[in-house]
Amino acid sequence: MEHVSIDLWASNLEPAVPDLGVWLAQLEARAAQTAARGAHMLVLPEFACAQWLSFAPAGLPPNEILGWLAEQGESALDAIAAMSARQGISILPGTIPFAAAPVNGVPAYLNRAWLLTPGGARHSQDKLSLTPLEAQGAGGITVHGDTINVITWNGLRVAVIICLDSEFTALWSRLGELDLDLVIIPAKTDMITGYNRVFSCARARAIELQTAVCVLGAVGVPFGQPLTDTGVGGASVFLPCDTGVALDGIHAALAPQTAAMMTDYVLIAQDIPVGACRRLRNGHAEAEVCPALWNADHLVIDDPAAR
Repeated sequence: MEHVSIDLWASNLEPAVPDLGVWLAQLEARAAQTAARGAHMLVLPEFACAQWLSFAPAGLPPNEILGWLAEQGESALDAIAAMSARQGISILPGTIPFAAAPVNGVPAYLNRAWLLTPGGARHSQDKLSLTPLEAQGAGGITVHGDTINVITWNGLRVAVIICLDSEFTALWSRLGELDLDLVIIPAKTDMITGYNRVFSCARARAIELQTAVCVLGAVGVPFGQPLTDTGVGGASVFLPCDTGVALDGIHAALAPQTAAMMTDYVLIAQDIPVGACRRLRNGHAEAEVCPALWNADHLVIDDPAAR
């Protein structure tokens, strides 16, 4: 595949929905638009499922939130798989809590992203590092994953990296060895600082790995107060900065959106040049530099403080 077209939905989590059926209907309406444009995939942000909390049982204890979302997710994933088949596009519905092995007898959950394809495949990726809130057990016990899954999708090599994971160079040094055609980063950032960290890292990784990197985040929070909430969303597709691909490394971008803006936008990323990036990365096209093939294993650290 030379080009891929992807819709990145920076969904607004603040509006209430009455039940899962309405939420799924809204998702299918977006998926139908994606399909009508001839795009290949619709992507939602990390924890897009948090909007389900607007129809959660009254008085749901905070430590049971993840478990309730995981239960809803079982039904939602089946419905989204059928939706993917009907619409003929792949759907990555953000992340949804997924039951893991209990911790000291207490239920625990992974923060798991799913990529569902029209042919019925279900690919998953767990978040590898925890935010302070996740580590503190907000909503229930969250545990981190320990595996990087390389997904074969439409003949491309794809990885899904979740929010905070985008910030760690040790992870990306491993990803740089995998000849990835596409990296997708569903995120949810609570402040503009978090947005800037994740999106800036995503842009750097596109240069470092010489591949296409798609990143998006949700707007606002469930039950929010739009005028005071700090949650920031947006979407971008970054490419290597090279004369053969993109002069500025930006294929498409949606500016950061605050909850006060009440936006609910889809970034339409048409014809992402994954083929040109692959040739650049693998030495089959002239490149200015090739950082993805460089490692520092041979270097000696000369630090006076360590002598």
